[in-house]
Amino acid sequence: MASTALLLLALSSFPSLTVAVLFGEPRIYGEDATGYGPIFEEEPVDVVYIEDSPDGRISMNCRARANPPATYRWRRDNWEIKLKEQPDEHYSLVGGNLVITNPIQKKHAGTYVCVARNIYGTVISKEARVKFGFLGEFPDEEREPVYVKEGQGAVLLCVPPKAWPQEVTYRWIYNEFPVFLNTDRRRFVSQKTGNLYIAKVEAQDAGNYSCFVSSPVLGKSVFSKFIPLIPLPPDDGEERKYPADIRVKFPDTTAMLASNITLECFALGNPIPHIVWRKVDATDLPANHEISESGAVLHLFNVQYEDVGFYDCEAINTKGKDWHKAWLYVESAPEWAETINNTMKDIGSEHTMRCVASGKPFPFIRWYKDGYMLGFTVYGKGELKFSSLTFADSGMYQCIAENYWGIKYANAELRVIACAPTFEFNPVKKQLLGAKDGRVVIECKPRAAPRPRFTWTKGKELLYNSSRISIMFDGSLEILNATKNDEGVYTCFAENDRGKANSSGYLTITEATSITVAPEDTEVRVGDEVILKCQASYDPMLDITFIWAIDFRVIDFNAEWQQYERVMVGLNEDGVGDLRILNAQIWHEGRYTCTAQTVVDSDTAYCDLKIVGVPGPPGVIRVEEIADTWVKLWWTKGAEHNSPILYYTIQTRHYWALYEDDWRNATPTVLDGSMEKAEVTDLYPWMEYQFRIIATNEHGSGEASIPSLKIKTWDAPPVVSPTNLAGYGGRNGEIIITWTPVEPWYFYGKKFGYIVAFKPHDAYDWWYETISDPETRRHVHRDTYFIPTEEDFQVREFQVKIKSFNVKGDGPYTLTKVIYYPRDGLCPPLKLWFGGCQWLTLEQAYNSILRDTRYRTAERLDSCINNQLNRGPFHNNPISCHLGQILEKI
Repeated sequence: MASTALLLLALSSFPSLTVAVLFGEPRIYGEDATGYGPIFEEEPVDVVYIEDSPDGRISMNCRARANPPATYRWRRDNWEIKLKEQPDEHYSLVGGNLVITNPIQKKHAGTYVCVARNIYGTVISKEARVKFGFLGEFPDEEREPVYVKEGQGAVLLCVPPKAWPQEVTYRWIYNEFPVFLNTDRRRFVSQKTGNLYIAKVEAQDAGNYSCFVSSPVLGKSVFSKFIPLIPLPPDDGEERKYPADIRVKFPDTTAMLASNITLECFALGNPIPHIVWRKVDATDLPANHEISESGAVLHLFNVQYEDVGFYDCEAINTKGKDWHKAWLYVESAPEWAETINNTMKDIGSEHTMRCVASGKPFPFIRWYKDGYMLGFTVYGKGELKFSSLTFADSGMYQCIAENYWGIKYANAELRVIACAPTFEFNPVKKQLLGAKDGRVVIECKPRAAPRPRFTWTKGKELLYNSSRISIMFDGSLEILNATKNDEGVYTCFAENDRGKANSSGYLTITEATSITVAPEDTEVRVGDEVILKCQASYDPMLDITFIWAIDFRVIDFNAEWQQYERVMVGLNEDGVGDLRILNAQIWHEGRYTCTAQTVVDSDTAYCDLKIVGVPGPPGVIRVEEIADTWVKLWWTKGAEHNSPILYYTIQTRHYWALYEDDWRNATPTVLDGSMEKAEVTDLYPWMEYQFRIIATNEHGSGEASIPSLKIKTWDAPPVVSPTNLAGYGGRNGEIIITWTPVEPWYFYGKKFGYIVAFKPHDAYDWWYETISDPETRRHVHRDTYFIPTEEDFQVREFQVKIKSFNVKGDGPYTLTKVIYYPRDGLCPPLKLWFGGCQWLTLEQAYNSILRDTRYRTAERLDSCINNQLNRGPFHNNPISCHLGQILEKI
């Protein structure tokens, strides 16, 4: 102890050098100290050792950067490995690396840390675990055969042996190695238990099965005794059907943030069930998902906090369904929100080291100094406080944040210094400037520890605190309302128990900088050009610059040259700093500040610029109530841009919009500008809609709001029927009825279709036909009991009508339409009237046809002539060349 005191006393005459003694070694803390404590560049990592490894050794790396170079030691399970004191045939140290030769599990498995040390302190590395890998063998006992009826489900248990690491893969051998069973919708191998699941057993499944377990890390595999699977024929020779029965159920799962997870779900059943995955209370699975194994496995990649929730697996077949759901939790390893840094502090001063970590669960904090954990007074706390630092507090500090998912380390060196005052690195400025009538501060910041006492002189006059002059806590000298009389030489004296020093500078008082023309509040329209004026007077021996800011953000004229520019002035117009705003836009509005600045002082003035323009887009639209033909909307008012909103226009876009911008004005078309809710009417029932709102003021209409979420109106009975109803009689007892289908936006509900009604003119009862396809354009009715004869040419009238229907009800019928139907489907032989028709004039043919009352209408004539011309001897009759002219005239 006496030698330490003599050493400190001997070195006290050197102001820039301080030595402390810790652990019997000197530490240098003055400005000449160029050394630093250890900083890890490589730390050990977890190791899995395979006992039959050809190397027969474990190497754990450790390297630290330090000056002077660090020495290394290792600890196992918090016990130091004494390599020098107690040599060991297994342990050896190569540089900082620990090598374990021919490791033994009982002796060498455990948790290791590397300890790096030099004269400035000691740090410990991250923990690294050494574990011995193994994969056990299956028991030698024979497996019992499994009997299952065809059509039933089966489960073959793997019962795998213990293994480390626990990450193994499972497959099943079928009859002989290396024939592996292929999985599909019917067969599934769980990678959690290894069990084989068969949704329904078939005769072809008969055979011997063995569970095959592989460890990718160890490169080793084992397989079980064969299990005979014997399918039995079903009772009565017919397979029974069974509802879906989920047998592989994923549990509540906790995943680490940014990790990948796998959820398994598989069901037995006949027919083979179909698997559907959902996230409860969400419209779809997360975007980072993938489904494999024919739907039995859900993978989530890079899991985030928003993926938390219930996940539902549903198995469905024609006999029934089953479902299972479980919760996914997401937690995270510690991350530093605030951590420690290398710090140099004066002896005797206060100091606080702070570590703040985030994580879930919330991390626990531990503190270490020079490789040893600090006491219970700071255990678990995020702060380490020093009320009066001493040399003994110098060293390497570590804070460690830990939770279930990991450990986070932070290292820093605390260096406590003591030295006499010196102005070598930060003297008082030789030339000092101050503004007339302003505040002058002359800094005095020597390097010194502990903190020195300060005194000031002007010339040879000792200065004292007064109403105008004061010595500040940090040693700086403050002069208020400076005048020319304050010019002169000022000297700062600093003294502590280690020594003293001084530094001087000359103060010159200049004329104050003052803004003479200040910018004025201005209001302009969008697109206008604006000039904001700013002029100032200043001391001619100084240079002046003008700094402009908007809402306290300094304008960068180089980066924002398209929006702002300085107004150029002549050579004799110094002190002018006007600002020009090109093409004023809404975002240019704000408070503009002009600062006229010299190296001595500055003056500031501000103005408010208002931009008048069209309104901004309204806020988010909420659809609060939905009915069949109306909805209620709520929104928030957008920016008025200094002009009141006169009215709002609501626009809609439905599912059948022709293009993305096919927005149409809704009812009501115009709303008062003071409103923030409205009822939109005249909507189509059972239609998907989006809504947007446009605000308008005296300067025009603004940008539309962001479209609302898509909603669907309720369904309702249809009110629109098909159009252009027509028909005619065909051959062989057919009635053909045609119409134009209803447009899809008039469906008004699910299961839309048509009901066609028709009857003979003199009949009482209607016949009805249901058409389920809404795109159908015609219906053909055939009377299979009617056989036409050559002599039967009676024409019959039919009445037809049609209406729409959906799940909510029926719409109205169309007006009744009369169509004509030849009962026999034949026409009077045209040869009686056109025997030599190729020699008849067009007028004679026309008059001859009309004299026969059996041709009631042009439609009837059209049907008969077409039938005749397409039959036997009249197919090539020259009358065909005149038929179009005859019908056109009729």
